[in-house]
Amino acid sequence: MTTITHSSGRDGDTTAFALDPYVNRLPPAGAKVVVAMSGGVDSSVAAAMLKEAGCEVIGVTMHLWDYDRVGGNAQFEHGCCTVEDRNDARVVAGKLGIPYYVVDFRAEFEQGVISNFVSEYVQGRTPNPCVACNSRVKFGVLLDRARELGADYVATGHYARVSLDETAD
Repeated sequence: MTTITHSSGRDGDTTAFALDPYVNRLPPAGAKVVVAMSGGVDSSVAAAMLKEAGCEVIGVTMHLWDYDRVGGNAQFEHGCCTVEDRNDARVVAGKLGIPYYVVDFRAEFEQGVISNFVSEYVQGRTPNPCVACNSRVKFGVLLDRARELGADYVATGHYARVSLDETAD
């Protein structure tokens, strides 16, 4: 059984996570995989597992929001995609010894997520911007960028199971 053990640093205080169901679904060794790295634990573990499995891993983080537009004030940085998140992802990629890029999707995010959010909000609805981001950016333009990098696969630490069927209409 494949496990990852986490220790809090206190004697005997460890937690093991069984990963066999996930390891069996990894791409084959040698496959080129772009990993969308948020700077969090899930995507970092995904990148580490893929590297350990012999994949050629490329880490990418999406730059989605221009914080200078809100005064460059760190208090407006929350949720995902902050400068700190990008720095965390860069550090993890460095420790793993994988190439790492920040991809600029600010225009796509503005058009596909923010504009829709504002339009819906003005009409009295409160849409979840993550839903639009997942379909239009994370699993849309990110997939296109991965293809440009010659990737065979895209991986995330995301909760969704999404696959692309090239034969579908």
